[in-house]
Amino acid sequence: MRSHLLASVFAGLLCLVELRSSRVAHLPTPDGRIVGGYAVSNISQIPFQISLQRDKSHICGGSLISKQWVLTAAHCTVDFMASRLNIRVGSLYTTSGGTVVQVDKIIEHPQYNDNIVDYDFSLLQLKPWSPTGVLHDPVRLPKQGADVADGVILTTSGWGNTQDSSISSASLRAVDVPKYNQEKCNQTYSQFDGVTSRMICAGYKRGGKDACQGDSGGPLALNGTLVGVVSWGYGCAVPEYPGVYARVASVRDWISYVTGL
Repeated sequence: MRSHLLASVFAGLLCLVELRSSRVAHLPTPDGRIVGGYAVSNISQIPFQISLQRDKSHICGGSLISKQWVLTAAHCTVDFMASRLNIRVGSLYTTSGGTVVQVDKIIEHPQYNDNIVDYDFSLLQLKPWSPTGVLHDPVRLPKQGADVADGVILTTSGWGNTQDSSISSASLRAVDVPKYNQEKCNQTYSQFDGVTSRMICAGYKRGGKDACQGDSGGPLALNGTLVGVVSWGYGCAVPEYPGVYARVASVRDWISYVTGL
């Protein structure tokens, strides 16, 4: 979705959302690359981070919310069959380490709207697996309707494009960004029909730090609690255009209904 609306889900996985003129015709694309961040030295720092893979290739990030369930973005899974998807958990790398678990079922939010990337949530039920010897720890979930104060520093992470040829995205990277004022974010994205209450924005007005291609579906977290899911935005780390994340607290009741968590 980066310079066009998701023409296909797979194309959308390659970029956060970056459309222009109208939300439907020019939405910023679901994307995901960590820009201006730092290398994660040990998976214990973000033990709930997973790599979502299609046919053994990384396509998106995600967060382990229990031994049996993962939360990612709907634009990462729409039109995909569960039998083609796996996750790698407990590793800083997408191609080695940790353990690979097969996805058993995909449950996208019933109100997911790919035209405006609203309700961008997908729950993945995993096939039974043994976590023995695998460093993992499910992320905590916020209460329904919980919010974060403007300026609070949040952490997003993933294996996406770094926009710097000297920095590899082979190993997990993270970036710290402040919660962005919702009203200002809505005004900034007014040309794309703004942001909904199911979205939360984070980033610096000056730009320079952001999630982008390949990070979609990954976590935006605060002290081990999952605040958002990497969803969309205009470009990567572009000044005055913060990243837009799917707000987890807006669908906490749905997550509980589906998973029992």
